[in-house]
Amino acid sequence: MHGCISAAKIRHLKHRQMTKALQTPFELDVILHLCQSCGGGGSCRIPAFLDLAEMPDYGSNCPPKPDIHDHDRTHDHSDNQDILMMHLYKDERTALFLDGSNLYATARTLGFDIDYKKLLAYFRERTRLIRAIYYTALLDDAEYSPLRPLIDWLDYNGYMVVTKPVKEFTDSQGRRKIKGNMDIELAVDMMQLAPKLDHVILFSGDGDFRSLVEAVQGMGCRVTVISSVATKPSMIADDLRRQADDFVEILDMKDIIGRPPRPPRPAEEEDYLPADEDMDAE
Repeated sequence: MHGCISAAKIRHLKHRQMTKALQTPFELDVILHLCQSCGGGGSCRIPAFLDLAEMPDYGSNCPPKPDIHDHDRTHDHSDNQDILMMHLYKDERTALFLDGSNLYATARTLGFDIDYKKLLAYFRERTRLIRAIYYTALLDDAEYSPLRPLIDWLDYNGYMVVTKPVKEFTDSQGRRKIKGNMDIELAVDMMQLAPKLDHVILFSGDGDFRSLVEAVQGMGCRVTVISSVATKPSMIADDLRRQADDFVEILDMKDIIGRPPRPPRPAEEEDYLPADEDMDAE
């Protein structure tokens, strides 16, 4: 063997073995609690695909309900940690990869704004955060980009920001189009960091990342994907959701990482603001 395997990676390998036939942590929890209906008489049937070799032998009695409050697991009910079913560990080397445009579109569709200060603090308090990387494309020739204040703030406040200029082209019908895909940059960074990580958290629903997630899992990392199925259509590709070790509904995090609603501006201020249609890019 080359070096020691961290406790976090051992937990991950057990987690993958126990949940390889399951889609979500909720399903695992349901199956492990099937024995509740038999009242401890041993009449319950745990599905055969669960490898319970590591569990103690309780004889004819049902396995007890697993303790979700492990000594090294965060369990603050005030912020819905248990409801989220996001498994975070203090000793686990973790990195956040934020697909900026996808995350913005998801939050906008759900009707709230992301508070990036609260988001960073949430993960810093609960895990060993190595990197938080935000990816977005920018219009280079624009006199002012509405993204620039956000990019500058992220740069100065704990995030690594990766940008590139969008490409402008004209389609076959003569329409002006812009393209700013950051998938390659995100994939390269994740592959480079994966050997130094235990847990990868991806904020995106882009199905193009399914193969990337599979590759990172093969390197020993646990992968959590944060997006939404609360919209119609869903903001996450089904293939990506199935491939991830854990999926977290971002709407459930609204009270944790969302910005409070902005109070309406006074009428005199609004009178000086341009109409919405005047602010649209031509």
